[in-house]
Amino acid sequence: MISEIKRKSLPEIAKVVGLENQQFINHFLTESPWSIESLKKRRLELILRVLNKRCLRQPLQGMLILIIDETGDKKQGRTTDYVKRQYIGNLGKIENGIVVVTAYGVIEDKTFPLTFLSL
Repeated sequence: MISEIKRKSLPEIAKVVGLENQQFINHFLTESPWSIESLKKRRLELILRVLNKRCLRQPLQGMLILIIDETGDKKQGRTTDYVKRQYIGNLGKIENGIVVVTAYGVIEDKTFPLTFLSL
């Protein structure tokens, strides 16, 4: 999420880091023994640490803004997880696709992810 890569797809990330294909990254992400709760907790701790350091240097002038975003994409086939017939808002109709709901916080000029949910 935090990089100069325009598209955050596995093939694009693999290309940028010098891999011939994305299979290694896919295996790493899907087969590693991740503890989702531990990762969420660590991510939020890091965000709070950065925000606290910033507040110590200079008090925040604004407020926290919460952004909830629902994004849908039409997909063909059934090989991608969570793809099903559902309402895709940007198309304005029911199609085969994937919908993701994300939550972001914004404080002054800093945007940071809070959570996401695939539907």
